[in-house]
Amino acid sequence: MINIIKEIKEALAVLSIPEKAAFFPKFFKTGIGEYGEGDWFLGVKVPDQRSVAKEYYAKISLEELSELLSSKYHEHRLTALFILISKFEKTKDQKVKEEIVEFYLNHLQYVNNWDLVDSSCYKILGRYAFENQREDLLKKLSNSDEMWQKRIAVVGTMHYVKKGEFYLTKEFVTNNLKHPHDLMHKANGWLLREMGQKNETELINYLNKYYKEMPRTCLRYSIEKLDEEVRQDYLKGRI
Repeated sequence: MINIIKEIKEALAVLSIPEKAAFFPKFFKTGIGEYGEGDWFLGVKVPDQRSVAKEYYAKISLEELSELLSSKYHEHRLTALFILISKFEKTKDQKVKEEIVEFYLNHLQYVNNWDLVDSSCYKILGRYAFENQREDLLKKLSNSDEMWQKRIAVVGTMHYVKKGEFYLTKEFVTNNLKHPHDLMHKANGWLLREMGQKNETELINYLNKYYKEMPRTCLRYSIEKLDEEVRQDYLKGRI
């Protein structure tokens, strides 16, 4: 176990860029009281992390991966999630898929920043829930007191949206429409925008019911792809 983890960490360390290591803590809001408080960074670019994950995903067990995913370093955790995604997507064994989903759910405390959430949740949990009629897994997270879990739930519905199913996205956005944090407003607006890209009528119908209640950030994100005249109608409350 130690050897494979050591190899991965060394591979990432070699790819570290000091300027990135200095910039990322500010970008990911790691100051006292901020959403990423206490996170550590190596300064490795995402494409390089994906390359490392591609090299090692077939060589590392879930038990070993647990150590990498629980690291204090952000890039260790994101690389671990890239590895987990590859394991999930490459296997055809339903039992293995279930083990990966259980592993993911048991390690949610480490999926604790927006990029970690957005890179992994719909590719693992969202897809599994869709293919196995396990919406309950996402609904439980939508009702959680933890913001990151709420974000996992709504972004997890991206797989549903891609398949033309919108009911769960609308349910979760509505469930947390008044959440106090801007990161939820952005996630909700993003998923509504994606829904509109697939079916603009669905978005318009939802907006007409809820847009006056939405936080401004959520509204702006959700209407980004609409015609400018329609956008202005919503922004100025003319509908």
